[in-house]
Amino acid sequence: MSKKDISYSDALNELNEIAGEIENESIAVDELTIKLRRASELITLCRAKLRLTEEEVKKIIGEMGESS
Repeated sequence: MSKKDISYSDALNELNEIAGEIENESIAVDELTIKLRRASELITLCRAKLRLTEEEVKKIIGEMGESS
C-alpha cells in the first residue's frame, strides 16, 4: 500500500500512535524529526480526504434537491 492509498482511519490511527509515542517520550531524538515529518504527511492526507468527502456530500445533497 503506497502512502497515497492509506485510508483515513489508518492515517488517523498512525497519527494517534505517533502522538502517543511523543507524549510518552518513547521516541529517540534521532527519530523525532522522521516521526514529525510523517505526522505532517498524515495530517495533509487526512485534510485532503475530508475536503474531498465534504465536496462529494455537497454534490449528492445538491443532486437530491434537484430530483425533488
